[in-house]
Amino acid sequence: MSQRISTDLQDAYFNYDRSDIDDRARETLARDAAALKSILADFPNASVVIEGHCDERGSAEYNLGLGDRRSTAAKDFLVQFGLPAEKLKTISYGKEQQQCTESNESCWQRNRRAHFSAGQ
Repeated sequence: MSQRISTDLQDAYFNYDRSDIDDRARETLARDAAALKSILADFPNASVVIEGHCDERGSAEYNLGLGDRRSTAAKDFLVQFGLPAEKLKTISYGKEQQQCTESNESCWQRNRRAHFSAGQ
């Protein structure tokens, strides 16, 4: 299942200090919804974790809250596409798990994301 998640799903990205689903994230999450339906059909007892991530700016506490809002927004969007809420778990890592560590907009953008992983 982890392999399918890493190959079939894409991260949804967010604007600076935002947790709303913009057009770009909407397109990504719509594709992810179809892939998730297939994954969950193949692994009916599994769950998927939606991780909320932030860039390095802001306090750790603030970014944990923002990451939580991002993961919840992604989950709510996917539930609207018919995915079962009980199969989608959320967690916030705030700024603790950076994909990129350079201090520039290109790097910060890659860190502002909702990412998928296999649940327990």
